[in-house]
Amino acid sequence: MAVTRAERVAKFAATDIYPVTCEVLSAGRTDLEILRQVAHGGAKVIQLRDKTSSRRGLYKKAAAFRELTAELGMLLIINDYVDIALAVDADGVHLGQGDLPIEVARQLAPEQIIGSSCHSLPDIHEAMRLGADYTNLGPVFATQTKDTPVVPLGLDLVREAHAKFSHPVTVMGGIKLHHVSDLAAAGARHLAVVTAVTQADDIAAETAVWRNAIQTAMAG
Repeated sequence: MAVTRAERVAKFAATDIYPVTCEVLSAGRTDLEILRQVAHGGAKVIQLRDKTSSRRGLYKKAAAFRELTAELGMLLIINDYVDIALAVDADGVHLGQGDLPIEVARQLAPEQIIGSSCHSLPDIHEAMRLGADYTNLGPVFATQTKDTPVVPLGLDLVREAHAKFSHPVTVMGGIKLHHVSDLAAAGARHLAVVTAVTQADDIAAETAVWRNAIQTAMAG
């Protein structure tokens, strides 16, 4: 039986840590190894983000990710490419400001989750109006993993976003473990991270530590 968009969105809304791959920042480990390790640490979703592979190479990697995530019961989000997400039956696609327009992606992928990178409250409002299922607000803190002219947004904007919008708002950018309690207090429930886990000595253990920290902060 085909998985519906509503089922996928509900599963996404129940996640905590949201690992995003970046092979060049993974201490020599492959994206597939990152996937295996974050899954072992309990992550329920992963975003395949690969800015260097050819489209054919990315398709092959995405197919391998889909096979393993399906086996593990994890959500798979593909960064940027709606066609690849559809080709491997991924659970969703994450779109940046320069990618395919959200409304076009929604027409092509009616049953997939669509996420959108946002840098302000008006960005979030517009993304939701156009059909996004979740928005990603960032960078919250200073980060070196993405070349962006956007200055760090800070906790106040995170707090405003979670007070204003009811859909899942993930947060990203320079987030360290010691930020978790403040982010949770500001309303954040879904923390997207790259190097916090990809550069850890023990990725599975670090993922578990983050999940515990997020859940503990949310409960408090």
